[in-house]
Amino acid sequence: MARQRKKSDLPHKDCLTCGRPFTWRKKWAKVWDDVKYCSDKCRRDRPRTGKGDAP
Repeated sequence: MARQRKKSDLPHKDCLTCGRPFTWRKKWAKVWDDVKYCSDKCRRDRPRTGKGDAP
């Protein structure tokens, strides 16, 4: 049987909204390169940029 990894050995990133570090989760295994936010709340509250922002 394979040894389990320590949580401190898992990859981590910083959230683009709040700046907090978050670690890899099994459900993100296939899309880890695309994950940018630590939670749904941070994803909803992300800074908006684009055509609609300029008056």
